[in-house]
Amino acid sequence: MDLSGYNVWDLLLQVAVIFVAILFANILRKKVGFVKNSLLPSSVIAGILIFALKFIPSFNTFINSRFMEGLTYHCLGLGFIALTMKTVNKKSENKRAILDTGILTVNGYLIQAIIGLGLSLVLSVTIFKELFYAAGLLLPMGFGQGTGQALNIGNVFQTFGFENGAAFGLSIAAIGFLVACIVGVIYLNILRKKGKLKVQEARIANSRFDNNIYADDEAPLNESVDKLTMQIGFVLGVYLLTYLLIFGLSKLSVSYLGTFGEKTIKPLLWGFNFLFGSILAVLVKIIIRKLKEKQIMKHTYVNNYMMNRLSGVFFDVMIVAGIAAIDWQNLQGLLWPLLIICTIGGIFTFIYIKFVCNRIYPEYEYESFFSMFGMLTGTASTGMILLREIDPNFETPAADNLVLQQIPAIAFGAPILLLMSFAAESFGNSLIVFGIICALFVIYNFILFRKTLFKKKNKISQ
Repeated sequence: MDLSGYNVWDLLLQVAVIFVAILFANILRKKVGFVKNSLLPSSVIAGILIFALKFIPSFNTFINSRFMEGLTYHCLGLGFIALTMKTVNKKSENKRAILDTGILTVNGYLIQAIIGLGLSLVLSVTIFKELFYAAGLLLPMGFGQGTGQALNIGNVFQTFGFENGAAFGLSIAAIGFLVACIVGVIYLNILRKKGKLKVQEARIANSRFDNNIYADDEAPLNESVDKLTMQIGFVLGVYLLTYLLIFGLSKLSVSYLGTFGEKTIKPLLWGFNFLFGSILAVLVKIIIRKLKEKQIMKHTYVNNYMMNRLSGVFFDVMIVAGIAAIDWQNLQGLLWPLLIICTIGGIFTFIYIKFVCNRIYPEYEYESFFSMFGMLTGTASTGMILLREIDPNFETPAADNLVLQQIPAIAFGAPILLLMSFAAESFGNSLIVFGIICALFVIYNFILFRKTLFKKKNKISQ
């Protein structure tokens, strides 16, 4: 049987381009001075390389943008499942600092949403009438959440008439990485020259977040199934359940809600694949724990170290594919609005995070600033990269706060995600959402600064 023309070759070659680009980018990052000093992750450099090569017509034809978008979408869900499947060791941590960091994360999304949506509403009725009125809501998705969510919500917006929503969202995410690293490095060097920061060398080779490779009660190495195979099996098994759950909910929404279910609820459900995947991963972990307690399952089969590595692979591929999926031809006419929204959004994000970190984390202000600024314009890994420059051994609580803030951030940030499709339905809805996110920003800041506010009240009463 001749399989030389079978389209699996096309898909494998697309994946091969991604991984070869990552290898080449890693070489550039280690050997080329200015690339290394930029602190851009290898995955971002690889994505930029592929995007630059797409200006060559033959290469642009070769790269399948639709496949790259699909890879970005699925790697987001798979990466979240791999992270959630890890076993978290309970330890003594500052719960207040973690809660505050989660609220700060959501406030970062909110200020980006306020700036982005405010600008797109104004620009769409004045200078750039071809701009989608709710396009600015992609700023917190691209800056704050990265390529995966920028693509998901961009695709949702496309169902409401924003023809190039996915490309616009992915472009914001790509610019966000540049803002995180370039602005972060410039500010870091300014602080160093002023003597406010000291260059530190890491005393240990590995991060203390790396778990031991094998736990004591894990399945022995001589089992017939490779450990990595089992980890992939768990992740893909949960993702299969995720598909079935979303498919069922989509069918129900269309059956009972008609057009509203088809046009609003269904795209939203598929856009939240990562959230459903995380929830189901938690349920699977509970089932596994119960099976172990009843001695039905004798060994621990989920390996934290390998799940870490798997999530790293998925997120690296997601970033590269997300940037590679950008079709520069679709951005014609949207370039200036894109730059205006990203520039002003980046400035306000910088100012707000600096203001909060100075007041909430006085003992480790700069460590918190760089970790949060990196995350709220790139990803958590970008925040860690910037943090390593001044706290290579993670001696301050900044790294713990960044890792553990996810649960409160999801809780406080859920309303923002739910408002996305509602805002896209009409200009009037976008105005309503603008008012809601402004109100949420005020409320969440009151919670964030509650200790400072109550202290001032007590002083006045005394």
